[in-house]
Amino acid sequence: MLRREDRDGPHALTSRVRFERAAPGEVFDAKLATPFAVLGIRTAGERVTHIEYLPRGASTLAPTNNTAAKVCRQIERYLDDPEFRFDLAFDYRGTEFQNRVWRAIHAIPCGRTLTYMDVARRIKSAPRAVGGACGANRLPLVIPCHRVVASGGIGGFMHARGGEPIAIKQWLLRHEHAR
Repeated sequence: MLRREDRDGPHALTSRVRFERAAPGEVFDAKLATPFAVLGIRTAGERVTHIEYLPRGASTLAPTNNTAAKVCRQIERYLDDPEFRFDLAFDYRGTEFQNRVWRAIHAIPCGRTLTYMDVARRIKSAPRAVGGACGANRLPLVIPCHRVVASGGIGGFMHARGGEPIAIKQWLLRHEHAR
């Protein structure tokens, strides 16, 4: 398992997509360079199971299976058109509460945001618990937790309140012309 400080952070990359061969024991099915991070993608059969933000300078990896290739193509489409809707098979794998939060977040349309309080009211919970579920999201972009903000500002992202994770959240919201 990667340490938090080894997996978080945006990456300024000049190439849109650049791939290298997998290292022995590689845990990802693809690693895709984007303007805001290198994304590590894991799949199981025909389902995407994880999308992770990888450290600055992380190497890329060509998709090792058809599902990972589909995920990469759809992320590229999202980068070209922020209103692109992901059509990927996945499971909500978490607690019953997390699944309720993730379903509510999955319904937030591109260009819109909700506050942690808005989501909490919709599912009859508390804002801090919603934030915790956002931080446990294994499928960022597909389940767009970046669209959940604080009542008085941007809020947190990836269990952080500042630094590189917030820069990623800001990039995603700007990309989507969020209001």
